[in-house]
Amino acid sequence: MSSLLKVDNELKVKVDAFRERITGEAENLVVHFFPKKLLELDHFLKDPDLNIDDLKEIHSEINLTVPDPILLPNLNDGLEAQNTKKRKLEDGTGEDKVTGTKVFVMPGGMMKSNAKLVDLIEKVKPEIRTLIEKCNTVKMWVQLLIPRIEDGNNFGVSIQEETVAELRTVEGEAASYLDQISRYYITRAKLVSKIAKYPHVEDYRRTVTEVDEKEYISLKIIVSELRNQYVTLHDMILKNSEKIKRPRSSNTDALY
Repeated sequence: MSSLLKVDNELKVKVDAFRERITGEAENLVVHFFPKKLLELDHFLKDPDLNIDDLKEIHSEINLTVPDPILLPNLNDGLEAQNTKKRKLEDGTGEDKVTGTKVFVMPGGMMKSNAKLVDLIEKVKPEIRTLIEKCNTVKMWVQLLIPRIEDGNNFGVSIQEETVAELRTVEGEAASYLDQISRYYITRAKLVSKIAKYPHVEDYRRTVTEVDEKEYISLKIIVSELRNQYVTLHDMILKNSEKIKRPRSSNTDALY
């Protein structure tokens, strides 16, 4: 039965050309690009930059000196300050807050990021973006192969839907990796600001090194997951390629 909606012939030709282009790109991705990329990422995982045993090598120096302590010339000054603070609390005009050191400029200029991690992140981010883009192309291809809804004979359609769901999941996970990198920069920036304001607190300095080490480990896990996702998609689509391309062998004209 023909469609009740009529499409302009010129537009139909362009849409058909688009479908053919997506089909060619997607099949090339599954057959050639995915296996090539998984081998590249597997080789990347063996890179010395991702296999540092002593994590102290990725630590970045925090160039913020601890200022000399301020000595009160008269002990009564300290008592007077405490009494004034107490009176403010009793009157409800003040709060018990530690204000810390006022920071107008960094003594050594701009506080640099961890250079080693920044270089590693700049290598990983393009791989994340590539996976998202290629998954989107393959997902579109499979969606265009889904036939018209009919009663029965939907086993092949269910395989197509599961494939689309897997591709969508991989896209979402890859996007979350980018969010994770952004959160790392924000967290580290807040900690460095705390160090500038409270330079005498050693725990803030130690936390920065812990955050750096955590991010390094996370980046290695991300590369490993990217490789695994290429392996999974390549294997899944190849094994089910017949049902994905011809979900209803008895009614191939039903494809829309």
